[in-house]
Amino acid sequence: MQLYLASYRLGEYPEKFKDLLLSVTKNKKVALITNALDFTNNYFELTKSVQRDKRDIEGLGLEVEQVDLREYFGKTDALKKKLAEFNAVYVRGGNVFVLRRAFQESGFDKIIFDLAKQDDFVYAGYSAGMCVLSPSLDGLQFVDDPQIDPEGYKKQRLEEGLGIIHYSVAPHFRSDHPESQKINVVVDYYLNNKVVFVALTDADVIISDTKGAE
Repeated sequence: MQLYLASYRLGEYPEKFKDLLLSVTKNKKVALITNALDFTNNYFELTKSVQRDKRDIEGLGLEVEQVDLREYFGKTDALKKKLAEFNAVYVRGGNVFVLRRAFQESGFDKIIFDLAKQDDFVYAGYSAGMCVLSPSLDGLQFVDDPQIDPEGYKKQRLEEGLGIIHYSVAPHFRSDHPESQKINVVVDYYLNNKVVFVALTDADVIISDTKGAE
């Protein structure tokens, strides 16, 4: 599996996402996963934000379809069948703890490990969509509320990440982003606790694969 991980949206190199996808497949369909926003009831801002993500992808000449993991809670086989239509997912930011729970309840956290074995699949994500791949979510509680229980979710707390990447990530570092100051607290926490991490500005992108080459 190829990885395109950004701090904010597609970073400064959106064409590289397109090039990465088309280098491994002719399938231009991208599944947009927005469940990191399931905590919000602000329908106007939610719609505006999701439409912006769609425009980012479509602006590259790619096709996009939103896949709501809530529709697949307890239906892992159905989700696996749905994702077979795509060679890429684009997982946007929001609350990383909510996103992690959506991954578990839908079985996406198991499916992704099968997809990780495929050279022709691209996982793209930004902010929470990137951080959820880390070994642990510890430290991100200084930015995102881990106690939120969106409607339809089980009341549980998950602090472990997927471990697909071997380091933690501090997005929005030294950037013009509302969470940038909170990220400074996260960085200090990582340093004080000797956590292996990467800090990214909102321009930065990590292009890698699940074999660890960066």
